[in-house]
Amino acid sequence: MKIKKGDRVIVIAGADKGKIGTVQKAFPKLNRVVVDGVHLVTKHQKPTQKNPEGSRVELYAPIHVSNVAIYDEKAKKASRVGYVFENGKKVRVSKASKTKLN
Repeated sequence: MKIKKGDRVIVIAGADKGKIGTVQKAFPKLNRVVVDGVHLVTKHQKPTQKNPEGSRVELYAPIHVSNVAIYDEKAKKASRVGYVFENGKKVRVSKASKTKLN
C-alpha cells in the first residue's frame, strides 16, 4: 500500500468524490484508510446504566485505498506514487510533479 498515515489525499470514487483530506489511520492488511472529513457514518449507542437515553455518535469509517489518490499540492491534482533512490535510501515521490512525499 503506497498511501500512509499523514498523507494528503483526494477521493477519486464514491459518494465523497472530490473531497480532500488527511489520512488519519491506515490498515495495510485490509487495504483501507480513514480520511478526515470523508465517509462520516452515524452509529447508534444502546441505552446503558451510564447513558440511560442512548445516543447517536458520528464516526469516520474506513474506505478502500483504491478510492483515494495522493493529492499533489504543486500540480493541484491527483497523482500516483513513485520511488527514487537518494543516497542509498528509497524515497516516495509524486509522479505528477516529481516532488518528495513525507
